[in-house]
Amino acid sequence: MPSRIRLEDRECPLSTTVQHIGEWWTLLILHDAFDGYTRFDQFQRNLNISTSMLTARLKTLVADDLLERRRYQDRPARYEYVLTERGRSLRPVIVALAAWGNQRLAPEDRAMILVDATSGEEVEPVLVDAHTGRSLDDSEAFVFTAGPAASPSMRARYPEPHDNRPYG
Repeated sequence: MPSRIRLEDRECPLSTTVQHIGEWWTLLILHDAFDGYTRFDQFQRNLNISTSMLTARLKTLVADDLLERRRYQDRPARYEYVLTERGRSLRPVIVALAAWGNQRLAPEDRAMILVDATSGEEVEPVLVDAHTGRSLDDSEAFVFTAGPAASPSMRARYPEPHDNRPYG
């Protein structure tokens, strides 16, 4: 029986990302943080999450530099959890996940939609290449290839773009 590979041992960026944000409570806490929640009781009340689970998830988010723990009261000591720059950089990922979920629902079944803050018009987020503006939806136009730090097995999986082998 092959041994299990720990996520932290994998070089794939998807594996390392899942290690940080793949747990569903983590995504919900981050979503609440983007909505302005900062205090333990706010997260707990909104998510209806147990104290122990929330404590564990917040500790992990702080350790992963996605949230910063800041004291806002001395007696008794009280802390708030504020998004770091690294945490804020996850907003497009969370927006994309929510948009993906909404695409599978009828408009009348959507509990939350993304709108332009000024006009109130619903928006449809898309992922695009920053250099060309082309949509990344075209799975044949954009493929993964091995990066500079790739191992031999990663290079075997993701050949150079000019190779005729199928892409993963």
